[in-house]
Amino acid sequence: MNSFEYALLILGMALVTYIPRMLPSIIIDKMRFGAKTEKFLRLIPYTAISALVFPGVFFVDGANPYIGIAGAITAGALAWLRLPVIACVLAAVAVNFLQYTFL
Repeated sequence: MNSFEYALLILGMALVTYIPRMLPSIIIDKMRFGAKTEKFLRLIPYTAISALVFPGVFFVDGANPYIGIAGAITAGALAWLRLPVIACVLAAVAVNFLQYTFL
């Protein structure tokens, strides 16, 4: 295969990956839901972050379990304040980094 065929292959794979991700956002954007459903949909990112963070809390460092607990408390507190998910993750990482660096 030459470089043009590789470029076409990569472009085709990108389209095949992008289309299924794009269509639901277009369809859901035009739909209207009830108040409870809207609230449920807004809480999905926070539920996902808790599902990702919670198992890691116990396996961060076996010798220092407080490091994982401090990161989880940080992420939980910021999520409680309804900060964006990326802010919660970055703050938890920063807390863990500071603990590993200075303790």
